Amino acid sequence: MSAQVRAKALKDELLETAQQDTDTIDFEIIEQFFFAYRDFVSDPDAILAHSGFGRAHHRVVHFVNREPGMTVAALLDTLKITKQSLARVLKQLIDSGYIRQVAGPEDRRQRKLYPTPKGRTLALALAEPQSRRIARAFEKVPVEMRPGIKLFLEGMRDK
Repeated sequence: MSAQVRAKALKDELLETAQQDTDTIDFEIIEQFFFAYRDFVSDPDAILAHSGFGRAHHRVVHFVNREPGMTVAALLDTLKITKQSLARVLKQLIDSGYIRQVAGPEDRRQRKLYPTPKGRTLALALAEPQSRRIARAFEKVPVEMRPGIKLFLEGMRDK
């Protein structure tokens, strides 16, 4: 059998067993992250759908609510997105009355972002089901393990 025929036979082979964990890949943990993320964002996604908003809107409302007065530049850095991506989302949130944009006091070109009362209400409505989900998960974890979980999550982030 020629090398080309063998290669085609391997290409068409059906793999009927699940990929197992390896020395370097923990598929079970990866799957837990997929499922946890899916469920973690499901409640806010449902709330946002009523306004025609999505996850990008959620992130903007969350961080502006957590740090009122943050600049557009700081928000871009936090979210690691392009100006173009942020501009569309931010315009919708401003036009809908969830966020206000104010010129900086020293540098009028600087744009500072603030939640409106409507924006803060939305941020809390989105955070509440996520907070309940976290609290429910922490019920199964000994208190002394919580700092380790926070360290683990911090370790997952790019610095």
